[in-house]
Amino acid sequence: MIETKSCTHFKGVKYSSLTAKQKELFNFQKIAATLADYGFNCIKLADDWQGADFLAYHIDHTTTLRVQLKSRVTIDQKYCGKGLWMAFPHKKSWYLIEHDRLVEKIREHTTWLDSNSWTNAQPNSKREFGAYSSVSINASLLESLAEDRLGEVYGPILADDEETADSTEPSRG
Repeated sequence: MIETKSCTHFKGVKYSSLTAKQKELFNFQKIAATLADYGFNCIKLADDWQGADFLAYHIDHTTTLRVQLKSRVTIDQKYCGKGLWMAFPHKKSWYLIEHDRLVEKIREHTTWLDSNSWTNAQPNSKREFGAYSSVSINASLLESLAEDRLGEVYGPILADDEETADSTEPSRG
């Protein structure tokens, strides 16, 4: 049990120690903090709704993004044509881009769309649509994604970040 008389007793958590569901919630909190800087209020959905993990509702009262949150750059044919936005971290920065636009950039800067993973959907299986994800982004694609970079991730979010961080304690200032 955590001592709750003051927050100085709280301990940072290691991302690698979290369950898959806890990692998703952890990452949601991180991206929501970044989107708040841009005037968005984020609402986590209990189940994917029309492919979205969360809604990002802007203070202008006219913009609502349906966002799929991933731990790496990901495209999936089941998201095509649905107006979904993809949010993912890469090298300590968050990226947010409309899925179909991401597919076009990937087409222009990689060979991922020629991969078996993307072209060979498996009917009647869990993987009915082609998909591709990668922790690596080549320089050309990364340059084209510069306009889709939101900002830095608040604190470590991936196991690799923990290894390079001085401490797993969250920043208090």
